[in-house]
Amino acid sequence: MRPSSLDRISSFGIAALAAGVVSFGFAGLGYGAALVSHTRMVEIQHKSNAAGTDALKAQYRRPATIPFPKDNPYTPEKAALGKTLYFDTRLSVTSAQSCASCHSPSFGWADGLSVGIGDGMHKLARHSPTVINAAWSDIFMWDGRLPTLEEQALGPIQSSGEMNLPLDQLMKRLSSIEEYKPLFKAAFPQEGMNETTLAKAIATYERTVISERAPFDDWIDGDEKAISEAAKRGFAVFNGKGQCAACHEGWNFTNEGFQDIGLPATTSGAASICRAWSRCSTPSRRPRCARSRAARPTCMTARCRRSKRSWIIMTVAGSTVRAGPI
Repeated sequence: MRPSSLDRISSFGIAALAAGVVSFGFAGLGYGAALVSHTRMVEIQHKSNAAGTDALKAQYRRPATIPFPKDNPYTPEKAALGKTLYFDTRLSVTSAQSCASCHSPSFGWADGLSVGIGDGMHKLARHSPTVINAAWSDIFMWDGRLPTLEEQALGPIQSSGEMNLPLDQLMKRLSSIEEYKPLFKAAFPQEGMNETTLAKAIATYERTVISERAPFDDWIDGDEKAISEAAKRGFAVFNGKGQCAACHEGWNFTNEGFQDIGLPATTSGAASICRAWSRCSTPSRRPRCARSRAARPTCMTARCRRSKRSWIIMTVAGSTVRAGPI
């Protein structure tokens, strides 16, 4: 995860924020060898079949390790603490909601609703995204306003419309719960229990929630019988004439950017923050969402990536993707 954001361009629209670059396959995950993602600016270009199917398949190979940031490396103790916190309803003001209320493993790590439900059954303005494969994201929230999973973890807890529990009150509450004292001590022997370690623990657990292997992955790794011939033709169209891969690229099927999809909206979305990005002032690279016209449709993030991955694999490979913590 990186605290900085970078804008990106495609002939379709404007992408913001390049994805962390890793190359990998999930069999035999080794946390000790976890990669740390790096952010770079990438020009989005249409994919071509000229190089052949094998060259294209190499771009869709699954990672071998989960990337953890240098300032929050993986430890089993930290992940165990994070899991306990993630499912604990005492992190909400009424002790009725947990992180899993909106990001439940029973609903693909989301909530199955069109928009989320917050404190007091308050209906939220946006859909609850899945946390599957969040370890590879460089932006968080639908408008991309948060750069790390650690920052995102604390947002819903203190949001008045969601879990509605100020962090100072939460820390007092956790300090009074005996079971958490040894867990924090084991996970953070030097730092102890505080807001920062709370966020680090939850983020560490969330990074372990990854999509499982699908027949598509087996095909990418060389098993020609894993998917049908029709699915293979679909892969060629996806990367060629269909130009789907211009936005939904790589093993996780995303470029981690924003696209103007031409739909009207009443909220500013990414436009509320993209004016601060340094390259927004360059005419040939200006996100259309940054224009001053009030009727200008807002940008929408391409971070439907993980649900998109499931949809693609069901469509192209004829199989669903199951997901769960390691």
